[in-house]
Amino acid sequence: MIFNPDSIKPIYIQIAEWLETEILSANLKEDERIYSQYQLAEMFNINPATAAKGLNLLADENIVYKKRGLGMFVSPHAKELILTKRRNQFLTQMIRELVIEAKRLGVSENELIQMIEQASQEWEGEQP
Repeated sequence: MIFNPDSIKPIYIQIAEWLETEILSANLKEDERIYSQYQLAEMFNINPATAAKGLNLLADENIVYKKRGLGMFVSPHAKELILTKRRNQFLTQMIRELVIEAKRLGVSENELIQMIEQASQEWEGEQP
């Protein structure tokens, strides 16, 4: 099973994320037709309306586009859109948690910035 029905994350979001991963993995390519809501419903034993909601979420984000009467297709630059979205979500969450923990530990904003700059310089020094 690709999704967790016990997760707090809604199934339609899990379906959308699975499709994004399929695009990132090149299992679905630009301008290639993707699964219909009925195919997804059958594949994962879910309601077609739930599958449609996941597909529409991707369409709203321009990751897929609709061709009337033909279905949905992977948008050009979908991979870049997904990477940008996931980077932003991941980094925003990580930074939020970092700031909260720094405040708990009494680390000032300037100290935190200095620590980040130092870590960045150390990382750059480790690169070939």
